[in-house]
Amino acid sequence: MSWILKVRDKFQAAHYLKDYKGKCEKIHGHTFFVEVSVVTHELNQTGISLDFTQIKAHLAALLPDHTLLNEVYSFPPSAENLARHFYLELKKVMPVKEVTVWESEDASATYSED
Repeated sequence: MSWILKVRDKFQAAHYLKDYKGKCEKIHGHTFFVEVSVVTHELNQTGISLDFTQIKAHLAALLPDHTLLNEVYSFPPSAENLARHFYLELKKVMPVKEVTVWESEDASATYSED
């Protein structure tokens, strides 16, 4: 038996995709949405496994709001790389199952270690 808990947050940032041939190679911005899925197997006496507030706090601490992502990270800040980065950071403190980064309402990347 298991439960999958999900939380979402958002941040606004700019980035550019070096070595990409197309309009995304130029600096541009997004409102990124990040969804985190955490898997749990037990409930406490209150009937919860992990407090949503704690999951949200850990996620919020990672989000680089109003930045140029290329200046924040040493890796190319694609949605794929951001999803992997957030996953690996959250994995240090909770049983994360997957992280999805949406850079628009119809384009996302999900990272998991299946």
